[in-house]
Amino acid sequence: MPLEVSSFGAPMVLRFVTAALKFVAFVAYLAGLPLLMLWLSGNWHWIQGWIFGSWFFVLFGICLFWMYFKDPALLDERLRVPGTGGESRFDLVILTAVKVGFIGWFFLPSLDVRYGWTSRQPMWGEMLGGIALLSGSFFLFRSITDNTFLSQVVRIQTDRGHRVVDTGVYGFVRHPMYLGVCLILVGGPLLLGSATGLIPGVAVILLLILRIMGEEKLLIHDLLGYQAYRQKVRYRLVPHVW
Repeated sequence: MPLEVSSFGAPMVLRFVTAALKFVAFVAYLAGLPLLMLWLSGNWHWIQGWIFGSWFFVLFGICLFWMYFKDPALLDERLRVPGTGGESRFDLVILTAVKVGFIGWFFLPSLDVRYGWTSRQPMWGEMLGGIALLSGSFFLFRSITDNTFLSQVVRIQTDRGHRVVDTGVYGFVRHPMYLGVCLILVGGPLLLGSATGLIPGVAVILLLILRIMGEEKLLIHDLLGYQAYRQKVRYRLVPHVW
């Protein structure tokens, strides 16, 4: 009998340890990046940096833990290692460049503060940046909750019963997550008062536009119903523009 209990309990313990390690890794990531950003700035009293860091911790903490508890299949898909989903080499290159650009976007404002590359931006610019961050946060979070197929790699998820999602924010534009990311990429540097930070932000936006064009070619060709969805929701990223 003890052997049976032990053999039954081992998988439970393993799952608990795995979940605990994931939790620790999530918290370390969410807290570590903002703290590193503040450390690089050389100014622990940088108010805009604390506001931005708190925003990052709260938003992505909510997104990660929502997926963990509400849609673990989506979390697994979001954590898929690039190159393992059968995506094209073009998309893999674009995704790698986006990740590199994100690093520059996240940390250049800190170096801007440390070395004074650009002068302090006006208060209205920082407020506008805050509004853009909040607006982008809405589209990002709603994209996650509305679309369980929101993979970080461009692929047709036949293993997950991939289908077209046209409700929620996907009835507004066809790529609402990218819209949210674009608003965040512009809003972050504005809030932090760093014109330098806008450079990688704009570069990543251009990369996302290229990715959207490649992604839509795949979806039109391989995802049933996507052509009809394009006719229903006309704009890719910005209503009445593109």
